[in-house]
Amino acid sequence: MSYQNILIAKEHNIATITINRPEKLNALNKVTIQELHHAFSTLESHRDIRAIILKGSGDKAFVAGADIAEFAEFSIEEGIQLSAQGQETLFNFVENLRVPVIAAINGFALGGGLELAMACHIRVASENAKMGLPEVSLGVIPGYGGTQRLPQLIGKGRALEMILTAGMISAEEAHREGLVNHVVKQEDLLSVCNEIAQKMIKNSPAAIAMAIHAVNANFKEGENGFETEIKSFGRCFGTEDFKEGTKAFLEKRKAVFTGE
Repeated sequence: MSYQNILIAKEHNIATITINRPEKLNALNKVTIQELHHAFSTLESHRDIRAIILKGSGDKAFVAGADIAEFAEFSIEEGIQLSAQGQETLFNFVENLRVPVIAAINGFALGGGLELAMACHIRVASENAKMGLPEVSLGVIPGYGGTQRLPQLIGKGRALEMILTAGMISAEEAHREGLVNHVVKQEDLLSVCNEIAQKMIKNSPAAIAMAIHAVNANFKEGENGFETEIKSFGRCFGTEDFKEGTKAFLEKRKAVFTGE
């Protein structure tokens, strides 16, 4: 598939997806959301891809938000559909991806941009990054999971303050709050993300997928995270990666994992 708004690069089991709408500060529109879904789905199906880095083009923004012009005239039902489809197609999809996704946040991550970063498994921000959910200043609320994931990451009270004031926070504030894992110099952002990815790809892809599933279970209504962990732990014993990992450990050599 040829893409209008994203670029994909691959190197040594790591894929990098770039949202490429610099003239719109990489704002998410319907086409971009569909393209991102297709890209993540395709990369997940490739056994050689063990980690994904997601970034925005240029030096001003990761993603500055959703493309407001697309939904400014929407009805109630159209708004509901927009939110539901977006969450299913991209945000929930990324959160539940078997391959770990690292958000490289450079510049603005606002509205849907911060929601997309929060759906990723790990977030690394450059020192110039600014983050926020400004939707209430437009008469709407975050609709791509922001009201759910932000409290999970930084707590209810702080999340409500960010959402209700529509304010932005700096990269350092985001780090103190637990919203991002690391803050680095702008020129080091991609190299640090790559270093984290390199550490991940040495490990079992099958176990990593199970770990993501088990951690996510704790935040899903009606699902017992401990039970999910127990079952996922057990399923690991049926994988080739487990056999290879334990054998390599006993033989005092590096394991060669296949993801099976």
